[in-house]
Amino acid sequence: MRGLNEECGVFGIWNHPSASNVTYFGLHSLQHRGQEGAGIVSRDNNTLRGYRDLGLVSEVFRNKEKLEHLVGNSAIGHVRYATSGNNSIQNIQPFLYHFYDMSVGVCHNGNLINAKTLRRELEQDGAIFHSSSDTEVLIHLIRRSDKSTFKEQLKESLQKIKGGFTYLLLTKDALYGAVDPNSLRPLAIGKTKSGAYVAASETCAIDVVGAEFVCNVGAGEMVIIDDDGIRIEKYTNNTLVAIAAMEYVYFARPDSNIAGINVHSARKRTGRRLAKEQPTPDADMVIGVPNSSLSAASGYAEESGLPYEMGLIKNQYVARTFIQPTQKLREQGVRMKLSAVKGVVKGKSIVMVDDSIVRGTTSKRIVQLLKEAGAREVHVRIACPPLMFPSFYGIDISTTQELISANKTITEIKEIIGADSLGFLSEDGLVEAIGLNYDAPYTGLCMDCFNGNYSAGLYNYEDNYVNSMTDIQKKFLQERGKNNEKKI
Repeated sequence: MRGLNEECGVFGIWNHPSASNVTYFGLHSLQHRGQEGAGIVSRDNNTLRGYRDLGLVSEVFRNKEKLEHLVGNSAIGHVRYATSGNNSIQNIQPFLYHFYDMSVGVCHNGNLINAKTLRRELEQDGAIFHSSSDTEVLIHLIRRSDKSTFKEQLKESLQKIKGGFTYLLLTKDALYGAVDPNSLRPLAIGKTKSGAYVAASETCAIDVVGAEFVCNVGAGEMVIIDDDGIRIEKYTNNTLVAIAAMEYVYFARPDSNIAGINVHSARKRTGRRLAKEQPTPDADMVIGVPNSSLSAASGYAEESGLPYEMGLIKNQYVARTFIQPTQKLREQGVRMKLSAVKGVVKGKSIVMVDDSIVRGTTSKRIVQLLKEAGAREVHVRIACPPLMFPSFYGIDISTTQELISANKTITEIKEIIGADSLGFLSEDGLVEAIGLNYDAPYTGLCMDCFNGNYSAGLYNYEDNYVNSMTDIQKKFLQERGKNNEKKI
């Protein structure tokens, strides 16, 4: 809804008699992570079958025969937002490959930052790609590996790819999962009462299907689940935990836990900290922008002592607007999706808490909605630092031109969106509110969007990024460098 294009979501299950149906429910709980397409690959003894299509999970599998066809006791599934590759059926996952000696299904959450280089090398070596998605790179690497087992081929291939990623792969023998060396993208493991193992992008999907949380797959680790149980192994020792801060700020469902931290609780703490850093003592009430900002808004209200009111209503039957592929459609989605409660906001001074500002167009529209409803003042408070730098690890804000904070000062943004005041949470405030408790200066978080520190590097994106840097970004990095020198 704020112009952020979502990541994707993956779900897998091993040894359950209704694997495809459980996967359907798991994907449904991850729908917020991608709404362009969905698919499932199932395993029935030595046979792998798949179905995928454009649309929501409920739309793709509206015909129950689609699920009934996916028989078997193991499956993987995927909900997609296009972070790499265009929006076409060829890019909908899981991909299913039938080779002379094996079949494999594969799905992916995140973005590979060296995919362009790898793809060029693979094509020069004779590889034929059937999609424009970077996900397909991994399977070509696996098939070119000289290692003797699929597990070792996968390990070798994972060492060649760079970026933020979570993979699930399904063969007739096992379900594999892998997490990037920085743990940018989460992968959680659960177990049902019947003994089936589940792997998912978020713990909310584990809860929804009635499984108990077992563990997280850590940075640079892969999980192997088969009829003998579950094993977690390292595929690289070159790791440094840097979980994407935006998972806590925006992407994950509030009932999910990431690295043991509940998302709702973390967001509520950001609101409390925001109230201390950016107070509005003369305001009449606090309202949150539904839905991902409600936790932060409640924290802001509690800390400030202001009443928390429902000043904005969301139409729950409209899809999340950030998923729309064009800005014009996103803006239309905002008008369909939100309405101000006139009886609550009329004549009042409002603190409007939101989780982020990307392009500024949505914030401008919401402020306008509140003022059209009679709000006397609208003070905008953002529960994260300014989104000043593009992201290349699976969030589709990969150009500086899209980011209003990279091109305008806070004062200018305030004027553009029509707010009476504007305040952001500090970097330190966000780190402390999330509370991973790693030793300073190492935080355990990737704050790339906020401070330009790219935990996994830039690779194929570096030249365009450097060439497109604005004066505001350069000044920020210069000041940051000076401050770091003082600390040393």
